[in-house]
Amino acid sequence: VTFRSALVPPYVRKARSIEAALPWLYLKGISTGEMDAALKVLLGPEATGFSAKTISRLKGQWAEEYNDWRKADLSRDEWVYIWADGIYSGLRGSDDRLCVLVVIGVNARGEKHFLAIEDGVRESTQSWREVLLGLKSRGLSSPKLAIGDGAMGFWAALEETHPCTRQQRCW
Repeated sequence: VTFRSALVPPYVRKARSIEAALPWLYLKGISTGEMDAALKVLLGPEATGFSAKTISRLKGQWAEEYNDWRKADLSRDEWVYIWADGIYSGLRGSDDRLCVLVVIGVNARGEKHFLAIEDGVRESTQSWREVLLGLKSRGLSSPKLAIGDGAMGFWAALEETHPCTRQQRCW
């Protein structure tokens, strides 16, 4: 019987580097102790040497890279457009639904970049305010246009942090 994973996207399964599959497995709930066995099923017997200690070290490295990315200076570019959305994972916190607040920006050269990927509680005004103020502190000046869905928290926070930015709702 051929194993076909619905857990890991095809491009990750076909990646040459085993390390490309590790974040996906971790995010899907494979514990550090189960990682070695999961990789052998997905990638074959050559996937060895991924002990719990190795996985923990890699998780620390990824966290460090993410924290460095979150502090990157945004003032070097003029950010013309931003898209904002909250992505719900289905995981639940203590009482509220958790989501990931994502902001993608387009600079004056037409290049798209992720600007923020942050935890949020629902898509509350407070959560979006924190994300937008964090971007502002990193040098994001008011974009010309912000695009998002009907989540009212984003629009309320945008009015507070970037009152001159035009708004466009996507449906």
